[in-house]
Amino acid sequence: MPTIVEIALQTEGFETLVAAVKAANLVEVLQSDGPFTVFAPNDAAFAKLPPGTVQTLVQNPPQLARILTYHVVSGKWSQADLATVDSLTSVEGSPIPVRANGLFEVKNATVVAADVEASNGIIHVLDNVILMGG
Repeated sequence: MPTIVEIALQTEGFETLVAAVKAANLVEVLQSDGPFTVFAPNDAAFAKLPPGTVQTLVQNPPQLARILTYHVVSGKWSQADLATVDSLTSVEGSPIPVRANGLFEVKNATVVAADVEASNGIIHVLDNVILMGG
């Protein structure tokens, strides 16, 4: 079974996320044993950010890494598991609000594909980039 990074590389629609993970030097982390739960914004999610945002973040790897690690949780949390909690603590350290009863939402994003299994965790695909604060 492929790792989280290998799935992102092999799946259409994650070009921006893959470029961001590389720019933030997080490839090795997301290829490690984990397990991790990754809330993965697709390319359409990144395209919703204000113009120039992604380019600015790629030029600031520490800030980019902070935002990306806000999308990662330790442990393997399926949609069914997430229905039992109100929030999780991200690898970045901030809480992420979760609603998985009925509509599956993570903070300001809706999950458009849930429970994508990887050898070192699970991926839930988001329609928005989730940002800390607010």
